[in-house]
Amino acid sequence: MSIRIDEGRCIGCGRCTEACPGNLLLLKQTEAGRRAEMREVRDCWGCTACMKTCPVSAIGYFLGADVGGNGSTMTMEQKSHFYHWHISKPGQDEVVITIDRENANQY
Repeated sequence: MSIRIDEGRCIGCGRCTEACPGNLLLLKQTEAGRRAEMREVRDCWGCTACMKTCPVSAIGYFLGADVGGNGSTMTMEQKSHFYHWHISKPGQDEVVITIDRENANQY
């Protein structure tokens, strides 16, 4: 399990680098401008803090077979006071789970 950054969507704002509790993200200069990049994929905790702060939904969370995701990718979109979690798997319809942000971290 790990995050994946869509370089085509990333705007290089740096919000994800500030949000990551493990300091695992950095901004790199590319031909297209600044873009976020993962330092070491294996060190990602899977906390999704970076996804929640990305204003353009450029960060996806890869759900591998080890957690039953079988190659699915989950992205997050924030609208108003809701999180919309989009789960996409090649060849299948997208699933959207909507959560009120106020209750998003309750267990």
